[in-house]
Amino acid sequence: MPTERGTKVVTARFGNEDARTIAGYEKSGGYQALRKALGMRPEDIVNEVKASNLRGRGGAGFHTGVKWTFVPKDATDVHLVCNCDESEPGTCKDRELVYWDPHLLIEGMIIAAFALKARVNYIYIRGEMMREVEVLRRAVEEAYQRGYLGDSVLGTGFACHLTVHRGAGAYICGEETALLNSLEGERGQPRLKPPFPAVKGLFGNPTIVNNVETLMNVPFIVQNGGKWFSDLGVGRSGGTRVVCVSGHVQRPGVYELPMGITFREIIDEVCGGALPGRTVKAVIPGGSSMPPLDADELDVPCEFDALQTDERIKVVQVRPGQDFDMGGGRKLRTMAGSGGIVVADDSTDIPMFVWRIMKFYAHESCGQCTPCREGVAWMEKVAKRVAYKKGHPGDLDLLGSIAHGIAGNTICALGEAAAWPMMGFLTKFRADFEARMAQSTVVAGAGGGRAA
Repeated sequence: MPTERGTKVVTARFGNEDARTIAGYEKSGGYQALRKALGMRPEDIVNEVKASNLRGRGGAGFHTGVKWTFVPKDATDVHLVCNCDESEPGTCKDRELVYWDPHLLIEGMIIAAFALKARVNYIYIRGEMMREVEVLRRAVEEAYQRGYLGDSVLGTGFACHLTVHRGAGAYICGEETALLNSLEGERGQPRLKPPFPAVKGLFGNPTIVNNVETLMNVPFIVQNGGKWFSDLGVGRSGGTRVVCVSGHVQRPGVYELPMGITFREIIDEVCGGALPGRTVKAVIPGGSSMPPLDADELDVPCEFDALQTDERIKVVQVRPGQDFDMGGGRKLRTMAGSGGIVVADDSTDIPMFVWRIMKFYAHESCGQCTPCREGVAWMEKVAKRVAYKKGHPGDLDLLGSIAHGIAGNTICALGEAAAWPMMGFLTKFRADFEARMAQSTVVAGAGGGRAA
């Protein structure tokens, strides 16, 4: 049976001010999953998470339980770090999750820490989240006072300590190794991998970095079982998905929805459709770093694998008897990302929109890699002159060439975060760019050839 649209897991306490206190959280069943987990073997918790098909909600969608198994079995000093440095344009779910249900995150972290045998752990939160920082710090203090954190969690002898650490507002610190450098007091720049953090991470110790939403699902998996959580989802993706919809829709907001719901259903039914008199032109499916969907590609589920299909294949069963199949060899080549759905209607100036995205990534590049430092800055410069009707002959081909030169040639994914949307928009909305080039005051009609 498909998951009902009204099913709430991690957002069930949204709007309940009392649930933000430890007394209110306990009253609604909070910390019961932790009590159950402390009576389990750590490896059994890991196996339940693996069986749940929980995938990372921060962007990549990697299987959480599998990630946990990368920690060496003989490791003694292990760390768990929650990535709450939410800074992907179009994404605003984690701050709401933390604000309304801070103890759910803490409970999820304690359970995960017990499974990983991690004693000293951290929540790395974006510095601008002033409201959420105060809520989290208060909740951590309450958890210590109740004995859920400390040298002996609930008298079991398991030590679990948790520190809330504020970042300084750098987008690059959303990348897990840059985040770890920042935690250590170093400059927030990504590390070369391997070694991966699960083997050598914070302070040189094995470290698991998980997203807020990911960790908030852990108590439900322990309480109800991995199969229950897996059955909520579709295909290889368990559970529900929290998305944040912004842009040209009538009801933007943060929604918890079934994995099998399509983007068209999200826009038309959940968010009330496009603005009056307008039609949807483009949709960014998972934050500004993701290539866009056009108006004919919206009948795809927001599930991870469905958006990555590169062949004419049936991906997941959306409803009994109805499989998703783009047909015709359509290649989406995008990702569900961080859940930041940005809707652009037919009034959108696509070249200007793309330039604004490039401006963000050029500003946020840490400067460590030459292809990213130089290439994204070049893309921003060329995209700006195209947007402002000052494009030079061959600029569209140049943008495509720069983007291809960046992708796959940097230490972290920030280069791809700029290159992918540029290639996607140039490919799917080529006509918009060519029309702008035709208006160039430098040379009229200089559209160039293929860009991507």
